[in-house]
Amino acid sequence: MDEKTATREAGLTERLASLLGKKEEAAGKQSEKETPIAAPESGSHSTTDAWHISLRFGPDMLRSGMDPASFISYLGRLGEIISIATLFDSMPTIEEMDPETCYLGFEIDFKSDFDKKAIEDVFEFAREDCMIAILPPHSRVEAYAELIRELPEDTVLLGEILVKGGALTKTELAEALSLQKSSEAAADGSKRLIGEILVSERMVQSDIVAAALEKQKKSQETMSKEARTIRVDADKLDKLINLVGELVIASANIDQQAQRVKDAWLLESASSMMRLVEEIRDSSMKIRMVPIGETFSRFNRVVRDISKETGKEITLDIKGGETELDKTVVEKISDPLMHIVRNAADHGIEQSEARASAGKPSAGTISLNAFHDAGSIVIEITDDGRGLNKNRILEKATAKGLLNQGQQYSDPEIFRVIFEPGFSTAEAVTKLSGRGVGMDVVKRNIDALRGSVDVESVEGAGTIVRIRLPLTLAIIDGFRVGVAGSSYVIPLDMVVECVELPESEREGNRRSYINLRGEVLPYVRLKDYFGLAGRASRYENIVIVRYASVKIGLVVDELFGEVQTVIKSLSKAYKEIKGISGATIMGNGEVALILDIPRLFEAIERVATKAAC
Repeated sequence: MDEKTATREAGLTERLASLLGKKEEAAGKQSEKETPIAAPESGSHSTTDAWHISLRFGPDMLRSGMDPASFISYLGRLGEIISIATLFDSMPTIEEMDPETCYLGFEIDFKSDFDKKAIEDVFEFAREDCMIAILPPHSRVEAYAELIRELPEDTVLLGEILVKGGALTKTELAEALSLQKSSEAAADGSKRLIGEILVSERMVQSDIVAAALEKQKKSQETMSKEARTIRVDADKLDKLINLVGELVIASANIDQQAQRVKDAWLLESASSMMRLVEEIRDSSMKIRMVPIGETFSRFNRVVRDISKETGKEITLDIKGGETELDKTVVEKISDPLMHIVRNAADHGIEQSEARASAGKPSAGTISLNAFHDAGSIVIEITDDGRGLNKNRILEKATAKGLLNQGQQYSDPEIFRVIFEPGFSTAEAVTKLSGRGVGMDVVKRNIDALRGSVDVESVEGAGTIVRIRLPLTLAIIDGFRVGVAGSSYVIPLDMVVECVELPESEREGNRRSYINLRGEVLPYVRLKDYFGLAGRASRYENIVIVRYASVKIGLVVDELFGEVQTVIKSLSKAYKEIKGISGATIMGNGEVALILDIPRLFEAIERVATKAAC
């Protein structure tokens, strides 16, 4: 620890002591009384008669209106605080510090006649936000070793690790360091290791030192990894991605020119350059990828607050937090997720009495899960609450004219109505949310990310809201096709295969499906879908695409092959065109439209439903 940090710690400790009503003289006398503890055999109990409390306050402690010092002050009423070490390991630089974020941790040695339950109750209101470990007097050696292994800080000094783990006092550490310094002055000049001194002087048990050495090794590895990373301004990263996109377009142009002149040396050079550009593109895109876990973790507080406000017991289960996707997608998906989670907590989860009468656990569960699937990211928000009332949704949708009276609809079609503007089945709208109210905004935001959302629900069992998003919004691999003289690009991850449309299916056949090797495959002619004029092509092909485990066919005139696609946003004049998500520039300067496959799936589903009725 450097001199500046030591001085700051001493000042804060002195201030805490004054807040707790402790006098410096009492602290000094206590330090004099500290004597090295005899080390029992491995597997035995510690001989200390003091409690040890390892405390790390959560970052939202201050935002919740709670003061860390008040907890420690209240703890002092239950007994005598022998020593308190303030930890600043999480403290950022002054430029990065957030005044509303709590960065402090404490290691406390404490004597009291109260039981563990009473001491735990001191931190009852902060328990969910904090990391708290309480070791009673004469705890087993394994308990100290386990605490050391779970320390959140990456401390590399063995003595500091033992102090934070409650196995060693600062006075004992100072004594051991003094002995180490004395050993350097010995005739042979050899320097004794601090761990050896602590064990030989019977200050710390050997098992605890071994656990501390293991923690030290892991901390050194972590710090070594951090030393190899740098922080980059987001604007600089965005500029890099834009330049890489322009490089992709320029390299595609060179490749086309090489193909046109048919020069072998030029073709080889162009091929090498295309390969390098692709590697640069992939590496650049990986830099933009961030885990979604941080976004998920924000909802712990949301669920906890709703639980307190509504009087419900709700737990949040998070899985797949390590799943990575484009940082832009992560930033923009936060608000839709917030609305869905609030809906699930407020209107999905029942009160404990209602759950008990239905044979469910008293505590409801909301699960957040993220995973990769066929080139997309899938985010599932699941609750085990009351589920959606399908009949009531159908009744209200029919009354509003959103669905036709007497027509048969599948469950997905009925549940999709909740995303219509202003639709709600709630008898009363709460200040938190309303199942269906605002869901149109959720869908609009997800559509803007070129994603899709669907709902599965069983009344009385729960609801699953499933969101599918593209991995990135910048550069993708695409498959270029031609329709009525225009170029279109299909995301390559969604393309399964291409087959020629049989002549029997082309001549006078206006069905919306074909028999493909015994499988009924619905399809849509892009020329008809977009209302394009032009002569019928002599040959037509079907590009079979898969999305969310469902396959459909897109009938096109020409197949051009794979292309690297730099996604460009469309102007507001084209925002309402269904089935188009963006545009890209080909190597020859031609503009190609990027197909919005999720929207095309919805269109084909509607056509198939009408045909079946």
